[in-house]
Amino acid sequence: MIKKRKKLITPVIVLGIIFLMSSCKKDSNSVTYIDHTGEKGTVSDIDGNVYATIGIGSQIWMAENLKVTHYRDGSIIPEVQDNNLWDNLTSGAFCSYNNDAGISAGYGLLYNWSAITNNIGISPDGWHIPTKDEWDTLINKLGGKSVAGSLLKESGNAHWTSFNSDATNESGFSALPGGWRINMGSSFFINERGFWWTKSDDFLPGSFAYSYCIYNDSTKIASLATIQNFGLSVRCVKN
Repeated sequence: MIKKRKKLITPVIVLGIIFLMSSCKKDSNSVTYIDHTGEKGTVSDIDGNVYATIGIGSQIWMAENLKVTHYRDGSIIPEVQDNNLWDNLTSGAFCSYNNDAGISAGYGLLYNWSAITNNIGISPDGWHIPTKDEWDTLINKLGGKSVAGSLLKESGNAHWTSFNSDATNESGFSALPGGWRINMGSSFFINERGFWWTKSDDFLPGSFAYSYCIYNDSTKIASLATIQNFGLSVRCVKN
């Protein structure tokens, strides 16, 4: 009888050890959710520009559009004003809306996709260009694409046109309508729409990447497939 009991006890002990090891492994791989909603701060880029930041759910975002003119290593991001040159770019560049530096002072600069995906990086240290998934996380936290636009937009008419009555800026994101520059060089939609790059181009034709658009006369935010030689605004998210 004693021998039989020993044979029964051994498998039970082994199973207990396996279960304990499995439980420890799951705990070590788990990710703790931290809600940063409402947390305010600042971050500086390599040029010394200081940006307000805001926590929204598990993320911390810049609450202003990027206006850096150097990559993270100090090398210059070229400013391209000529329409023909802009259309034929195969490397990173920036511009002001309608080549007006006075506009970019308030709305930020417009960058082509090559600039925001350059391996050196244009984000402040410890920050990065968001992916489409990271934008979607932000949007879902605010109730989805049909309503998130109004919670992201700066309220009032200091920058947005008079149709902006739905904007609450409840998130603190303070989205601005910086418009865009198309690949052929002309600029459109200042005060009416804001466009922001993602660094994602999954499943799109080679010359396109994903961006997001917020409208002056709508509560929604829309995902777009945008030509990579367009100039769009940029927001960065903390690592």
